[in-house]
Amino acid sequence: MRPIVIAANWKMNSTPADAGDLARTIASRTREPGVTRVICPPYVCLAAVRDAVAGEDVSVGAQNVHQALAGAFTGEISVPMLAGLATWVILGHSERRAYFAETDELVGQKLDQAVAGGLRPIVCVGEVLADREAGRETQVVDGQLRGIFAGRDAAALTAAGLVVAYEPVWAIGTGRNASGADASAMADAIRDSVRALGWGSIADDIPVLYGGSVTSANIAEFLAEPGIDGALVGGASLKPDEIAGIVARAGITATARGLAS
Repeated sequence: MRPIVIAANWKMNSTPADAGDLARTIASRTREPGVTRVICPPYVCLAAVRDAVAGEDVSVGAQNVHQALAGAFTGEISVPMLAGLATWVILGHSERRAYFAETDELVGQKLDQAVAGGLRPIVCVGEVLADREAGRETQVVDGQLRGIFAGRDAAALTAAGLVVAYEPVWAIGTGRNASGADASAMADAIRDSVRALGWGSIADDIPVLYGGSVTSANIAEFLAEPGIDGALVGGASLKPDEIAGIVARAGITATARGLAS
């Protein structure tokens, strides 16, 4: 049974002075059996969040990682630098693609480093509005998945706990969101794409999250879909009331799917 994952992407928000209190509050208000919780703060807040959630069943993730182990890459963070600070990592977020020119090839290289270093990856894919309006969304996401996963060891990736997050770019931070049916259809397409790479039944075991203006008001629509296994939450994850509502609804789904004990 695939896990239910709620991952909080704080993006470039919070400071070491306030991140610990925020993480502690969120952890205490989101204790739902069967829900995997991950908080991904900025690099400078990783230690504060790690310490704040110690003793809670909450994981800490990085928002990005470099594709090299070390070198002359001013301002970058490598996988070894995250040892003891994070156990998850977000890769290929649309903002990394749009603002920092990350390609599928580069995301694949980062994925290799993450897996080798023991980080659990959340790989992001999704189309822009022009692709959606032109009916190319499935082809675009298929191309992203092929560019990232082709030639890589499916067994190693699944053993590393690979998670895929579908984030329609036009719904990130805009207040718009795809429908549950849209997200479900893309989740099916994602698994079909991975299956076509020769992964076989392994594709059915990959958790697929939805991301893009997720709130406590709309999360139920997505989690009602059998193919959706949680959410990658942006702005709402900085608001304790919002993220508590999102995780509470995820707990209902976890119970319905037999994941809560």
